[in-house]
Amino acid sequence: MTLSSPATAAKGVSGDPLLTVSGLAYDYAGMGAVADCTLEVPKGRIVALIGGNGAGKTTSVKMIAGALRPRRGTIRFDGSEVTGLPAHRVVDLGLCLVPEGRLVFQHLTVYENLLVSGHVSRARTQLQQNLDRVFALFPRLGERKAQNAGSLSGGEQQMLAIGRGLMTMPRLLILDEPSLGLSPMLVSTIFSLVRKLNEEGISVLLVEQNVHQTLAIADYAYVLEKGRVVQSGAGRELLNDPKVKEAYLGLA
Repeated sequence: MTLSSPATAAKGVSGDPLLTVSGLAYDYAGMGAVADCTLEVPKGRIVALIGGNGAGKTTSVKMIAGALRPRRGTIRFDGSEVTGLPAHRVVDLGLCLVPEGRLVFQHLTVYENLLVSGHVSRARTQLQQNLDRVFALFPRLGERKAQNAGSLSGGEQQMLAIGRGLMTMPRLLILDEPSLGLSPMLVSTIFSLVRKLNEEGISVLLVEQNVHQTLAIADYAYVLEKGRVVQSGAGRELLNDPKVKEAYLGLA
């Protein structure tokens, strides 16, 4: 279902842009996965990227984070072009992706997982302060810091994945499906955490299929469909949009 024409999409949200993405495209084995991803994340805001399965959300944020090299398009972070930079250099600039599926190091302890991320160049001088911050945000991780990550529950592994991202001292944190597979209570905890991190000054790009809760906290949102941004607007504005309700909330 097409929500609007690409010409009317991705108008942008007001504010000093921290991330500007223009016309990103990517192919898998000759098939177009993303054709035109264009969006902005202003400093200090929560911006959402929503869409159905296969819309190209994960591919888009992997390009932004340097895990994939775009076929076309540009990525600017805090005014500097970062298109095509490898992921480790992007992290050192303050842009960190917490990927879908958690992807913690299963055979390392909680503490060791955090140390791996804490040794990036921008954060290593504040390693202990960052550890203290993560354990304050997630007391359960502090209780289990000597436990192998693979033995944690799904919710605890998600906490660890986010904690690893925070160890890099991000200016922009990209969260790809952080609520996937979690209980309703833990989902609420994750969304509350996103708000808290944003209040502490971290800009957030949130990729989610939990559209209702995502749009409720997002300052602005973009709808990705078949690899193209087809609509954008304030989060609560899209939450009340009849076409978004029909396509993503199951409400006619």
